[in-house]
Amino acid sequence: MIQPKGAFALLAAALLGAVAAFGQAPYDLPLLVILSLVLLLLMYDPDVSPFHAAVFGWAFGTGYFLHALHWILSPFMVDADRHGWMAPFALIFLAAGLALFWGLAFWAARILTPGARWPLVLTLPAVELLRAYIFTGFPWAMPAQSLVDVLPGQALAWVGPYALNLLMVLVALLGAAALNRQNGLTTRILSGTLAIGAGYATFLPVPETPAALTNHTVRLVQPNAPQRDKWNPDKIPLFFDRQIGYTAATPESAPPDLVLWSETAIPWLLEYADQALIEIAAAGGEATVALGVQRRAEDNFYNSMIVLDRDGQVDQLYDKHHLVPFGEYIPFNDLIARIGLRGLAVQLGGGYAAGQGTRLLDFGALGQALPLICYEAVFPQDTRHPTERPDFLIQITNDAWFGTWAGPRQHLAQARMRAIEQGLPLARAANTGISAMIDPQGRILASLPLNSAGFVDAPLPAPAVPTLYSRMGDVPLVLLLLFGLATSAIAGRRV
Repeated sequence: MIQPKGAFALLAAALLGAVAAFGQAPYDLPLLVILSLVLLLLMYDPDVSPFHAAVFGWAFGTGYFLHALHWILSPFMVDADRHGWMAPFALIFLAAGLALFWGLAFWAARILTPGARWPLVLTLPAVELLRAYIFTGFPWAMPAQSLVDVLPGQALAWVGPYALNLLMVLVALLGAAALNRQNGLTTRILSGTLAIGAGYATFLPVPETPAALTNHTVRLVQPNAPQRDKWNPDKIPLFFDRQIGYTAATPESAPPDLVLWSETAIPWLLEYADQALIEIAAAGGEATVALGVQRRAEDNFYNSMIVLDRDGQVDQLYDKHHLVPFGEYIPFNDLIARIGLRGLAVQLGGGYAAGQGTRLLDFGALGQALPLICYEAVFPQDTRHPTERPDFLIQITNDAWFGTWAGPRQHLAQARMRAIEQGLPLARAANTGISAMIDPQGRILASLPLNSAGFVDAPLPAPAVPTLYSRMGDVPLVLLLLFGLATSAIAGRRV
């Protein structure tokens, strides 16, 4: 065994983490996630000190997040003169910080049951679950995200993403057991057979059964306004007129019942956009138009979604409640301002205020929709309404912040996960792409390419029956983890 406390082993662990990131979009190679974890578990010596175990896990996590989240450089390049210097620090500190969760998993496994690898099947999924909640959460690039394009990803409807993380680690543990010569032949053959079968499943596509469709059509509008040009006074008329033209365009078949614009689709605060809203509603004709706006109420600014009536008046409104730290609001803003640091949210002073939480929007014959604004689609817990099940999900987003390659595609993958988990269709309008109509199996039925302008009319899929995960959430997993961790701790005391 390679000792984790050795510099070579730490470098190898970091490289394995970087290889595992090829499982994420745009590469979409989930088998590399499992193979990297297999090699990581083989390298890991469970008899080292808890500290060295933690550093070993942290090294893997750092390599993984450095590669998977390299798109985080893009927001800082929008205004490179002001923010460009922050970019490398942001990536390094974000990757190293998120990797602490993986370090915690290896530390906890070593503390709970010295000399054993199997507790990692519990501790790694546990810290991934924590990553979705601690410090407002950031579950981007979880291992299960790599499965959205293949058949095993359909298990999201049954167990959700965090339990699917557990199953992936379990498969990796079986693979490591098969390659470990210290195990008996029977154990190695059985473990290897199961691991190979699970690995083969990552090549199986989602069945191409026809999607069940409603009689309603949604038009997705994509203006393709690059972030550096989005608020340029000379280009504002171009992007606004482009969206008006797409909204009013003659359909090739059935006219749209709903026209969906992207996040912050107009440059004016809602309070000063009366004439623009009238023009938007008029362009929509008989269709309902929903769009993203910025608004001010009292002393707070909000990132919101509004639904217009035929006269251009605001009929319904939703305020984004799960905000991006340092992107949409500045934690400890007063303190940070005193030391001279400024974040990306300074466009509106200290950024946005959080809304009151999830709510449903009523679209008449189309049914009720649960709106998600940009980053909110990253969180499985944000797609569940506490009392009612929606008929479909809506995501409006401005992925111009995420660059032109990996970031937007990873964001789309997470929206597709939410559709599978809830068994609901998802209509997605993205400023620069990828706008898409997604069915309850996470399949893309219609879309617009990244970095292109246009619109697409797509039939709204029918909702599937409520999934097991939509009914129970992560409660079964939490109970399993608590029981397993307690069992691991008891077993460790007997060693």
